[in-house]
Amino acid sequence: MSRMKATVFVGPGKIELIDKSIPDVGPNDALIKITTTTICGTDVHILKGEYPVVSGLTIGHEPVGVIEKLGSNVAGYKEGQRVIAGAICPSFTSYACQDDCSAQDGGNHGHGYKPMGGWRFGNTIDGTQAEYVLVPDAQANLSPVPDGLSDEQVLMCPDIMSTGFAGAESANIKIGDIVAVFAQGPIGLCATAGAKLKGASLIIAIDGVDDRLKVSKDMGADITLNFRNVDVVSEIFKITNGRGVDASIEALGLQSTFESALRVLKPGGTLSSLGVYSSDLKIPLDAFHAGLGDNKIVTSLCPGGKERMRRLMSVISSGRVDLSPLVTHSFKLDQIVEAYDLFANQRDGVLKVAIKP
Repeated sequence: MSRMKATVFVGPGKIELIDKSIPDVGPNDALIKITTTTICGTDVHILKGEYPVVSGLTIGHEPVGVIEKLGSNVAGYKEGQRVIAGAICPSFTSYACQDDCSAQDGGNHGHGYKPMGGWRFGNTIDGTQAEYVLVPDAQANLSPVPDGLSDEQVLMCPDIMSTGFAGAESANIKIGDIVAVFAQGPIGLCATAGAKLKGASLIIAIDGVDDRLKVSKDMGADITLNFRNVDVVSEIFKITNGRGVDASIEALGLQSTFESALRVLKPGGTLSSLGVYSSDLKIPLDAFHAGLGDNKIVTSLCPGGKERMRRLMSVISSGRVDLSPLVTHSFKLDQIVEAYDLFANQRDGVLKVAIKP
């Protein structure tokens, strides 16, 4: 068989499932037969034309699957082995990647200096919403799935879990900190779980959907606030006795959530921004304290590479986090357009969808 089904970006507002050639395997590559993938909020930005990719590109960047064929230089793996690869699949061979990995702040992103340089699946090369995907630099990026873990249990690792946890890691959370997490979609829920693991003693989760706030409790939230019912900024200052939070995590990508996340910070606090923004951000002068608040604003792209994936799956294997409840719907690859419609319009309580070729 030399052909496969693949979901391609046609133009703003349009994707199609087409037949494509199964890619040839180079010496440093691995061909993965996809068993489960999913749709990300970034894919919706691509669909809407808010993030540019070339027409005809296979989209998607969250692979769970089985090794179909290995390149001649890829050692330590075997065909038929269950694996995942991160949404970010760096080479770890460039000067920039190695400099990033050796950073004193615990780098290991491997993105290089070019923004999003390591994000290749569904961005600069064909992605994962297909029957097969070619993983470049497979030696650095393939991570075996431990026995006993289902596809659904590890489906969040390539992007959502890595991104959410990165938000908590970048927020400089210390044991005993108070943390506010704005938006409890899949990434926000993972950020909440990450804040708990980092040692936060009080986590405040904010969203406008009560069902998501209920899930956030399972992820580690201590207090939930529905922004439709309360003035979140005022309420957080009441909860913290006027002190503000040590760290806030923004996980939606809107001016309103970014601004609120900035306003609730204590002097010297950190705003960790995870949202994908589709328009210019403005920083209010008062919330920024005219630049004298000693605050930090940091952004994160999900760390990739096999060691990051191994660590995330280790957290799941230990039972410290269970993200399988985030997978609320399942579709066949043939139903991908229907799945996009559901996910993009956030109907039927959807959090994440499993796409199964």
